Amino acid sequence: MTGGDGDVTAAPAGPPPPLDWRFSQVFGERTAGEEVQEVDIISAIEFDKSGDHLATGDRGGRVVLFERTDTKEHGGSRKDLEKTDYPSGRHPEFRYKTEFQSHEPEFDYLKSLEIEEKINKIKWCQTANGAVFLLSTNDKTIKFWKVQEKKVKKIADMNMDVSKAVGNGNVASSSNQKSSHGVNGEYTDKSFTSLTLTKDLGIQSLRLPVVVTSNETSLVARCRRVYAHAHDYHINSISNNSDGETFISADDLRINLWNLEISNQSFNIVDVKPTNMEDLTEVITSAEFHPTHCNTLAYSSSKGSIRLIDLRQSALCDRHSKLFEEQEAPGSRSFFTEIIASISDIKFGRNGRYILSRDYMTLKLWDINMDAGPVSTFQVHEYLRPKLCDLYENDSIFDKFECCLSGDGMRVATGSYSNLFRVFGSGPTSTEATTLEASKNPMRRQVQTPARPSRSLSSSITRVVRRGAESSGNDTNGNSFDFTTKLLHLAWHPTENSIACAAANSLYMYYASNESTP
Repeated sequence: MTGGDGDVTAAPAGPPPPLDWRFSQVFGERTAGEEVQEVDIISAIEFDKSGDHLATGDRGGRVVLFERTDTKEHGGSRKDLEKTDYPSGRHPEFRYKTEFQSHEPEFDYLKSLEIEEKINKIKWCQTANGAVFLLSTNDKTIKFWKVQEKKVKKIADMNMDVSKAVGNGNVASSSNQKSSHGVNGEYTDKSFTSLTLTKDLGIQSLRLPVVVTSNETSLVARCRRVYAHAHDYHINSISNNSDGETFISADDLRINLWNLEISNQSFNIVDVKPTNMEDLTEVITSAEFHPTHCNTLAYSSSKGSIRLIDLRQSALCDRHSKLFEEQEAPGSRSFFTEIIASISDIKFGRNGRYILSRDYMTLKLWDINMDAGPVSTFQVHEYLRPKLCDLYENDSIFDKFECCLSGDGMRVATGSYSNLFRVFGSGPTSTEATTLEASKNPMRRQVQTPARPSRSLSSSITRVVRRGAESSGNDTNGNSFDFTTKLLHLAWHPTENSIACAAANSLYMYYASNESTP
């Protein structure tokens, strides 16, 4: 707009417009009435840093890899996070790449304990020479995998008839060629073998298997290292360090630091186990390295707190450098307070300034420079509060939902029941709050529900939800909830507005743009 003196004054920038989310792809969607096998249920999802590869793990101990196939319209401008929206008619496409069995069921005879093969977490490591590397873990054992393409070698049967071979010159032309490994693992000359055996044994025609290398390639997954016997309790987190050399693994009471090259030794850097286990009041629920500072990591607890620690302070980081927790409102305490306050997942933002945490009822965004409380709180399914007793009875209250942030930090997302997931605008003035169902039928997509993130429970979405819950016990759109179907795992593409989420054994891909739906 123009002032009285003719100067042009820029209008204040408002929040970005809500994204128009659209279905992109689905892998492994079951047909109506098809029963889902327990081993096929997806238990982990992870994009690599480039976003060109996606990995999923399931309860059967398998890791499945997908790769990006669509043409990047922006080419080398991948780092330009302002251009993460897809134009009309184009969307990200992935294809199945390969899969391998990462873990097998085991039995600990010393503790008489069965160890499930279920993949708890997957983390991508740095790529090298066209090969991809990743870490996968179940409850007890972490494995380091290398996946690369190798040329396929085929066995071709050749009838080495000496008289014909000499006549047409095949033997002479092949005298300098070498065949594959012989019976004893040694290389042998094809012409020498055929002529010698034919002369000595009197064999007129000898058929020899010859290994040839074709132009076809196949993906081979090799386990390079196994990091075992370092955790007494179930591993809930693994996280790579920005130095590219180390990573951490966390269980209920300890966090260990590993070097990728050393599998038989780790350093215990956090230990919250009390001398007397009867004094145990909280456990570690999630841990993650800072994305750029190799000396900083954060871990969350079952009491709803997040601790930031500095590895430079001491070998055993029993003291935190910062503590993030929200003060309990007076008179609000109940039997379920501590249970729903437990943080199930934390994620650093891309620049490391913010930490996103998910407890049972809410998402919270924390500024690491402000430990007074979260800068934003997002109500995920506040309408379930009157049903906490039922959720406790069927153990749903202990479900561990994951969370994720967009690459530009402008939005956050997490899952809920009935295979729903929610996307919120994280800006201070944003009212964006979209609910989507993991389904390839676009008509089943949920409508947008405006909601301004706040620390209080008096936001517009909360008031609407509470009324809906009190009257019908349904969600904001009047739909009944199914607690047996839950969307626990999801991941946001590192540089684009694209989300991968898991509903039972199916992997759904969504993408978004600022353009209005035609």
